[in-house]
Amino acid sequence: MNRKKKSRKLIVSIAVAIVVVAAVVGAVAMKKKGSARADGATVKVERGSIVEKALAVGSIVPRNEISVKAKVSGVVKRIYKEPGQKVTANEPLIEIRPDPTPLELAEARRNIDMEEIAFDNMERSLVRSRDLVGKGLVSDKEFEEAQKNYDQAKLQLERSHERLELIEKGHVSIAGKEIDAIVKAPINGFILEKNINIGDPVVPLTSYQEGTVLMTLADMDSLIFKGTVDEIDVGKLSIGMSVDVKIGAIPNATIPGKLAKISLKAKEENNTRMFPVEITISDTKLAVLRAGYSANADIIIRQVDSVLTIPERVVYTKGDSSWVEVSGAKGERKKVSIVTGLSDAIRVEVKSGLKERQEVLEKPEKKI
Repeated sequence: MNRKKKSRKLIVSIAVAIVVVAAVVGAVAMKKKGSARADGATVKVERGSIVEKALAVGSIVPRNEISVKAKVSGVVKRIYKEPGQKVTANEPLIEIRPDPTPLELAEARRNIDMEEIAFDNMERSLVRSRDLVGKGLVSDKEFEEAQKNYDQAKLQLERSHERLELIEKGHVSIAGKEIDAIVKAPINGFILEKNINIGDPVVPLTSYQEGTVLMTLADMDSLIFKGTVDEIDVGKLSIGMSVDVKIGAIPNATIPGKLAKISLKAKEENNTRMFPVEITISDTKLAVLRAGYSANADIIIRQVDSVLTIPERVVYTKGDSSWVEVSGAKGERKKVSIVTGLSDAIRVEVKSGLKERQEVLEKPEKKI
C-alpha cells in the first residue's frame, strides 16, 4: 500500500515538473517573440496644421521715446505733470526757476555796461557822419557804414538786457514773443518717467553738454517689440513675416505683428550669438500694453493646413529614410516607410505612406 502511494506521489511530482518546465519554456518563447509583437499603445493619423516658428525673446518698447531736457539752467520750481499722465505737444511740463551764480550776474551786468559804452560811441559817430555827409565831406558809403555799426551796437545792447532779465526773472518778451523757463512737451504722448523733484538743480542742454534729463516721454500708440533670435533661425527669416507676440503679464492675449527689421550684426549673450530684431505691432487695442513688458514672439516661417500629421516621437529615421511601425495581421510590429514634410518639433506632416485615422504604434519603452 505504501508502495502505491509513493508511486502516485512520484507521478504527481513528475507531472507538476513537466507543467512548470512547459510554462518556463513558453514564457521564454513569448519573451523572444515579444520584440516582434505590438504592445498595444497607438496614436492615430490626424489632419491638422503644422507651423514652423522661430522664437524671439525681448520686450515691448515705444517706437519713439524722448528725453525731455531744459535749455536754461536753474532749479525746478514747479512740476505740472506726473508719470502716467497723457500730454499734448507744447503743454507745460516743468517750470525752471533761474538760479544764476554771483559771477554770472556780475558778467551779465558788466556786459550791459560795456555794450552801453559801445552804443554811445556808435551813436555819436553816426551823428557826426550825418552832419558831414550833408556838407559833402563824407561819402555815402562811409555814412552807411556808420549807420550799420550803430544798428549792431543797439541790437547787442538789447540782447544783453534780455539776457540779464532772463537769468534774473526766468522770462522775457522778445519781438512780442514770450520766452520763459517753462519746459514744454515736444510731442503728444504719455509721461513714462520723472527724473527730478522740486528744488533739484538743472543743467541745460547745450552744444558741449548733454543736460539734465527731466522726464521721458513716449507715444504709446506706436509700440514695437525689440528682441533677439538665435543664429540657427535667423537665416530662415525675411522682412514682412507674420508674428504672434505673447506678453508675459497678459497670458491670454496674443498680439499680431510683422517682422520689420533684422540686424546684420550678431551680439553675444551667454556664449550664444543672437541677432536683434524689431517687430511692428499691428493692433495695440487688443490689450493694454505698457513699455517694458517682457514678451516672446513666434515668427511664422512656414505653415501648412489640413495635412496628415502624427507625433514626431513615433517616427524612426536613418539617413534620408523615415518609417513608423503599425500592428500586423498577427499582432507583430510591421515597418511602414513614410515621406515626411514640415515639422514643429511636436508633430510632423506625413506626405505619403499613411492614411487618415490609421493607427501607428508608439515606440516600445526601453527597459533599464
